[in-house]
Amino acid sequence: MFDTMTMTKVLGAVCGSLLVFLLGSWLATSLYNIAPAAHGGEHAEQAYSIDTGAAEGDAAPAEEGPAFEELFAAADPAAGEKVFAKCKACHKIDGNNGTGPHLNGVVNRNEGSVDGFAYSDAMGGRKDQVWTPENLDHFLTNPKGYVAGTKMSFAGLPKAQDRANVIAYLAQNP
Repeated sequence: MFDTMTMTKVLGAVCGSLLVFLLGSWLATSLYNIAPAAHGGEHAEQAYSIDTGAAEGDAAPAEEGPAFEELFAAADPAAGEKVFAKCKACHKIDGNNGTGPHLNGVVNRNEGSVDGFAYSDAMGGRKDQVWTPENLDHFLTNPKGYVAGTKMSFAGLPKAQDRANVIAYLAQNP
């Protein structure tokens, strides 16, 4: 069925294809080299820059809007109950621990102090700290930023009004 001439043609086609791919790769590498030496080495200058409005080293802009004390004074516990729906997956307010500790009476309670709950070492070592509304606001903004090493995997509540509302809701649940 296959004679030597057909096999020679097939082998020549395969070798020719490999040669074309090899030459194409060599050409592409020489045209589109991204190594530093191909772009001026260590002495390359930026061709242009885009002004983002912030110089290097500037601090992050402060959060705009009213202070937390003002938000907390005008907080709506009913709206906080709706926000608390995000927390219900791990926390309960019926006095029982879930994945997270129960949150009954959490406002003005010592941190890491719920009996029977296995806190992380980072949170368990904060029993001398109190969950003031301001501390809860900082924690709910960024839990891992407030207590490095906490087991709480929730990323936080970005809206200050939501945080104030949920803290007002929790303050109603002694």
